[in-house]
Amino acid sequence: MKAILATTATAIVLTAGVFTPATANEAAIKARQSLMQLYAFNLGQLGAMAKGTMEYNAESAQAAADNLLAAASMNQMAMWPEGTDNVAMPGKTAALPEIWTTFPKIAENGQALVAAAETMAGVAGQDLAALQGAMGDIGKSCGGCHKAYRASDD
Repeated sequence: MKAILATTATAIVLTAGVFTPATANEAAIKARQSLMQLYAFNLGQLGAMAKGTMEYNAESAQAAADNLLAAASMNQMAMWPEGTDNVAMPGKTAALPEIWTTFPKIAENGQALVAAAETMAGVAGQDLAALQGAMGDIGKSCGGCHKAYRASDD
C-alpha cells in the first residue's frame, strides 16, 4: 500500500509541471468542444425524429432530451477562460473574441438553452408533435451564440 501511495505521489509531482497555462487553455477548448459534440449528438437524434428521418421513439427521445438538459446545465466557467478565442489561438477554436466582451448576453443565451432543454425534457417522451414543438426554441438558443460568437466555417 505504501509503495502504491509513493508511486502515485511521485507521478503527481512529476506531471504537475506539465499542465501549464497554455495546456490549460487547450484543455478548456477541448472540453467545450466535447460538450458541443454532446449537444450535437443528442440534438441530432431529436432533430432526426422531428424531421421524420428517424422513427420517433419515446424512450430514445426522452433519453436524448435528458442528456441535453444535463449537458446544458453544467457549470461551464472553466471551459471559457479569456484568451481562448480564434484570434489568440488560431486553428484551435472558432470562438470569437466578442464572447468575452459581451458576457451578459452570453449568459442570457446560456440560460435560454437551459430553459429550452428543460422544456424539451418535459415533452420529448410524450409524442412526436410535442417534440417537434420544442425544437424551435432549442434551435434559437443554439443560434443565439453560434451566429454571433462563432467564426464561420467558410
